[in-house]
Amino acid sequence: MPPRSRSTARCSPTSPCATPPPSPPWWRWPARPCRRPTRPRPDRPERFLPALGYRHQRIQRLRRLSGRRSARQAEGAFVVEGPKLLGEALAAGAVESAYLAPGAGPTERALAERCLDAGARVFELEDGVLERVTGTVTPQPILGVAADPSRPLAAVGESAPSLVVVCADVRDPGNAGTVLRSAAAAGADAVIACDGSVDLLNPKTVRASAGALFRVPIVNGGAPEAVLDALAAWGLTRLGTAAHGGTDYLEVDLAAPTALVLGNEAHGLRPEVAGRLDGAVSIPMAPGAESLNVGIAAAVLCFEAARRRRVPAAG
Repeated sequence: MPPRSRSTARCSPTSPCATPPPSPPWWRWPARPCRRPTRPRPDRPERFLPALGYRHQRIQRLRRLSGRRSARQAEGAFVVEGPKLLGEALAAGAVESAYLAPGAGPTERALAERCLDAGARVFELEDGVLERVTGTVTPQPILGVAADPSRPLAAVGESAPSLVVVCADVRDPGNAGTVLRSAAAAGADAVIACDGSVDLLNPKTVRASAGALFRVPIVNGGAPEAVLDALAAWGLTRLGTAAHGGTDYLEVDLAAPTALVLGNEAHGLRPEVAGRLDGAVSIPMAPGAESLNVGIAAAVLCFEAARRRRVPAAG
């Protein structure tokens, strides 16, 4: 019997093979059918990025920035809610990104387009995401992330300030927002929130400020003693507010370089802070009135200081 060949070469078939080709392996999924390209929605410009769900990392970042002061400090960013605040941030050149909820209308979408033109990224949100991110009952359908506008304490001194508002242990976010709004409207040179006071970038404070934190220089943090010593070195008279027992504010020279120091809503100024002041001022009230809201007191004093500065020019 002749030996069998060990060659592995195959000869070309002289006729078509009748054996069908093998079927694809069972684990190979069939290719997905081609989908027709969807037409762009008229209310969603192609430049807007795809809608984000609640578990997306950007949404989780929004939650951290909204709820944690440490996150805002670490990232140097905070959340602004609604077209008013986002517009103020955009005017200040501070917008990093913007987010549109399904209920956004023409006003919000036009603002989003302006954010895009300024170089910010704009994302859509899936239904129900916005309500889980913000702390408001009926959130506005647009929000954004803005850069922290606060500056170092030394930078305030370099501008030779003549009116500074200091929050020493002011805890309520709404009151702090009113202080910011009043100070900005009266033309104050800075608002300083000492250690122990509410974060000026807290979402409730930002909402209450109505965007004023972009229109007045702010300092977020600093030991009260160090802040007061710096104010004295800059030549400002440090006046603490007192519900009773201080000098009538109408009898104080508020036209001179002044620092108005506001204490805690319930307990006023701490003894170690009051001991470093140059004086105390009070706003006379009708008999039986206990005290004024700290935000209202700041508004009265700031606008009186602004009025005093206008009097010489008018004369």
